[in-house]
Formats: sequence, structure tokens, C-alpha cells
Amino acid sequence: MQAAYDNEMEIYIHIPFCVRKCLYCDFLSAPADASVRRNYVLALKNEIIMRSYKEVWPAGKMPVIPSVFFGGGTPTLLDAEDLADILELIKERFNVGKDAEITIECNPGTADENKLAAIRRAGFNRISIGLQSTDDQELKRLGRIHDYSDFVKVWEASAAAGFENTNLDLITGIPGQKTADMIRTADQILSLAHRPKHISLYSLMIEEGTVFKQLYDAGQLDLPDEDEERKIHWEIIDRFEKAGYKQYELSNLSLPGYECLHNTGYWTGREYLGFGIGAASYLRGIRFADTRSLDEYINYWIPGAEVKGAGNISEGFAASEDRFFGPLSEKENLTESDMIEEFMFLGLRMTKGIDTGEFKRRFGKNVEDVYGNIICKHVGEGLLVSSDNRLFLSRAGQDLANYVMSDMIIDKKMNL
Repeated sequence: MQAAYDNEMEIYIHIPFCVRKCLYCDFLSAPADASVRRNYVLALKNEIIMRSYKEVWPAGKMPVIPSVFFGGGTPTLLDAEDLADILELIKERFNVGKDAEITIECNPGTADENKLAAIRRAGFNRISIGLQSTDDQELKRLGRIHDYSDFVKVWEASAAAGFENTNLDLITGIPGQKTADMIRTADQILSLAHRPKHISLYSLMIEEGTVFKQLYDAGQLDLPDEDEERKIHWEIIDRFEKAGYKQYELSNLSLPGYECLHNTGYWTGREYLGFGIGAASYLRGIRFADTRSLDEYINYWIPGAEVKGAGNISEGFAASEDRFFGPLSEKENLTESDMIEEFMFLGLRMTKGIDTGEFKRRFGKNVEDVYGNIICKHVGEGLLVSSDNRLFLSRAGQDLANYVMSDMIIDKKMNL
């Protein structure tokens, strides 16, 4: 079995701070004061240093980094100087490609033209702004910290700062939302002087531990029914596609040439290394995630003495697990069946689906050898399409993606 990419790896940086928690949000994020943010940045830098020693990489060969993504939380809550320092350290310690896509997430109300200009000068070349809706009442229902006028200010500031590669996040299925409401949002976006190059269109999910989950359980959340939400979803996709965008993943559209390189890497199996609390990584068949405890993370990574020497780690991960990994919330060695499942789950998220030839290259067997009956079943139901050595979801299949993908779970008793 061969790796998906012989010498490429993505980097993700998690900034877990926000002004306040949105009512629907279950991300690992929370408000924090300046001293906590300062300590977190120091800890983050130490983690980056520790995991960048050449001795931990096979033959001391550092993978090429085609994309770096600062997510959150709200990364733009940090000072521009801190963000620039973190990115500079990554470039110093890792083999970041000359033309690498370097994304930062931003919420309206957390950055102005001066901060965005400084961030752009630091080397960030893609910005993702969490708009969610252009309707102020919908934004209020979501518990967002901004209104549409706040978005317009940060949007114009990002253009003035030189951000040309741009994404907007939108949400469908907001309480009380009708198709006409979302159409107005789409039309307002299409009327912007600087159109976004990329749109992320997410369906609202009711997650455990959120205010929305409490309201939902109490019967106090006026959600569109499933048919209405799907109608809204496809109406908006059609509207954007008529304007020149193309849906390339279940929840993402872009103008030609502006697909998100970082996320596409996840969906096609590129290895990745995450820094910060809760950040996930996938390297050489090992999937792991940093501790989700802010205190544990800071207390472990801040002592500078802990990261000054490489130590005896020439053997790779196994010889230096504690020093390389640090405190983790999970760690798993993936089996071949795990990797096959993930190839299918993630690949089918893309509208072009999976390449059956690539499946055979990676796993040494035809996809029909593993999923023949399942493929026949869902092709017959009109949910899967098999064409030109590709297997992909139809529109009906996208609406029932969880049903289709649940059939891709392999019985671990199977002899692959």
C-alpha cells in the first residue's frame, strides 16, 4: 500500500479564542484574556519547534508543505504581530512551498484594515470570513457578534489589504429561515464589488453541548423541515453556479482555479500535522489529536528547556513519542480497513468522487472487491453514479450521503 502523497504534508494551526460562543457552535473555542492568549502563543511556538526537528522525519527529509491553515475560534483575535511570528516560525522550521496556500479565518468585528494589511504582509494569501448570513435578524438568532454592516467593513478592508483569494462561510437551515431569505443573502453576495472566490455553504447542525441543542430539546427552535432545508441548499447552489461558481464538494463552491487546496488535501488523503489544543494530525498511518485542555497544553509546552534539544530521536516517532506527541486526546494506528473507509468517506464528499484507479494504486485491489454489492445497491437506487473510472454521489445521493457512507463501514472480520 502506497502513501497518497510521497513527500507532502499540510499544516493546521488552531487558535481557540473567540469574543463569545455562538449559539450553535461546538468547536473547541472560548473567550480568554490577553495573558492566556499570550501564553498560548508561546506554547504553540514551542510545539512547532519540537515537532520540526529533522531527526523525527524519515532520513531527516522534511515534507513539502503546500498549505497552511489558521483556524479557530477566531485567529484574528490575536495581534497581527503574533500571527506573523507564528507563520514566520513555521516557514523557518518547515519546508513551506514557495506558492503555498496560507489561509486565515476571520470573523467580522475582529479586524480592521491596518491589522489585515499587516497579516497580508506577513504572508497570508487567503482569507476566510465567517459571514453566515446577510440578514441581521438571522445573525442575531445565531448569536453572532456582528451585523451585516460589520461584515461589509471587514470585507472592504480585506480587499484594500490585498486579499484576492477569499472565502465566505454561509449557513442554511437557520431558525425561521425561508428559501427567499437565503436567496437574498446569495444575491447580496453576488452584488459585492469584490466577489468572493470561494463559498462554503454549511447546513446548520444541532450539536451536543450547544445552546441550540438545549432550545431544540425544549421544542423552542423554529427550524426549517428537512425538505425545506434541502430546497434552500440546492436553490442557493444553483444560483451560485449560474453566476460562474462550481460545486466541487458537498458544502463548497468556487470560481475556477480557487478550490481550497488545504481542504482538498484532507479529502484526497494528504498527510497533515496540527498544532494547538484539539488539533488533529495524520502521519504515516497514525492519527492523533492534541489535548483539548488549555491548561494541560500550556503547562506542557511552555517550559523552554523542554524543546531546546532534539534528544535521541533518530529512530523517528517510536523513539520519541512523548517528546514529539506531547499530551494527546487521542492516538490511533489506522488499519488498512480504516484507511479504505476514510478514502471512501472523504473522497465521496467531492462532487467528482473517487478515482477507482487510485483506489487500486493505494490498496492493491479493485474497489468492487470490497464494495461491489454496496455499489450495485446505491447505483440502482440512483444515489451513486459510476462513470469513466469514477464513483460519485448524485444530487439525491448528496442529500442522503450519511446513509450511503454508513454502508462503507467495513466489517472488521472481513479478510481484505
